[in-house]
Amino acid sequence: MQPDRLHKEADEAGSAAGGAVVASGRRIGDVILELRSISLSFGGVKALTDISFDVREHEIRAIIGPNGAGKSSMLNVLNGVYHPQAGRIVFNGAERRDIRPHAAAREGIARTFQNIALFKGMSVLDNIMTGRNTRMRGNFLLDAFHLGFSRNEELRHRRHVEEVIDFLEIQHIRKTSVGRLPYGLQKRVELARALAAEPKLLLLDEPMAGMNVEEKQDMCRFILDVNDQFGTTIVLIEHDMSVVMDISDRIVVLDYGKKIGDGTPDEVRSNRDVIDAYLGVVH
Repeated sequence: MQPDRLHKEADEAGSAAGGAVVASGRRIGDVILELRSISLSFGGVKALTDISFDVREHEIRAIIGPNGAGKSSMLNVLNGVYHPQAGRIVFNGAERRDIRPHAAAREGIARTFQNIALFKGMSVLDNIMTGRNTRMRGNFLLDAFHLGFSRNEELRHRRHVEEVIDFLEIQHIRKTSVGRLPYGLQKRVELARALAAEPKLLLLDEPMAGMNVEEKQDMCRFILDVNDQFGTTIVLIEHDMSVVMDISDRIVVLDYGKKIGDGTPDEVRSNRDVIDAYLGVVH
């Protein structure tokens, strides 16, 4: 797999000036998300223990680790499904306390899931339109009679959805029922639904799980394009280390709910704790 942007190196002078410049020419901005000393428990089971890291605007930030390391729990904390018992989360300069998923979506955080969460009986277009819900402002009566502002708003949202469909190259299946699509295309539709919300922060939970090589290459290209062309900040969980090392600006590594590594792909690749716990060998 050879994405266009491989093994990006941060520019030290650019970083000191308030943002790193990577090989693609894209500037990494200031911190958009900050987690400090996050701890999460379920009864007596500790899912996350004293974890701190940050995410910078426009970067691709990967979270890796073995099964049971706490990766999905961390994404669930970020979009409000779980509320940590300790720690501090700051997003866009504001501290977030006990936020719910719908409120997180309104703030600009969108999410895909490890197990596809689409409406299988609905068309691709209708599934993607549901991603616009947090941006719709019509009232019940206008919606019911399809009048005035509601009609104009629907047309505007429809135009944006059509742009997303074109961007992800799924025009040919836009009217197809999602349940009839192969797995790889369903994953692409789920990405489209998340992008329809115009997120500032996009959380991807194993976006390439279960895909064949060709499907992974396509998804990798789309993730890079979303990041480069839309400037969307991305946090992703992924088990394919070739993908992670190729497309990530920085990587945080979890093991048994604790952070054991954090840095650029080269730094993580050579971290002895990470090698021992997860990578196994130096690549």
